[in-house]
Amino acid sequence: MNGPPRQGTDGALANEVEGYLLWQARIAEAKQRAREFVAPMEWLTTAQREDIERRYVADSLHRARADLERVAARCVSLRAEYEQRYQDLRRRCVGVALAVCAGCTALAATLLLIL
Repeated sequence: MNGPPRQGTDGALANEVEGYLLWQARIAEAKQRAREFVAPMEWLTTAQREDIERRYVADSLHRARADLERVAARCVSLRAEYEQRYQDLRRRCVGVALAVCAGCTALAATLLLIL
């Protein structure tokens, strides 16, 4: 590897691919769980079994999507909150730095007047 992935188009593409692969894994997992769910129901016809599996997968994916959307919304709100905190901290640091500089300047001016 040539180091950490770069942000920008390469990073966005990598995120897209990763998201796609994760979603495909989620689909495969939902299908497997659906098969396991209907397996003990031996009295079902093939059509009934397929219908239940299809509905189970659709419901699982719907719930997974809703969960992901909630997580994404929370990430956006956390980002905004942290950016606001960062701006506040930055303002305070600049204010303290300016106060220290002003204090040093006043002290130097006072010392020059005394001497």
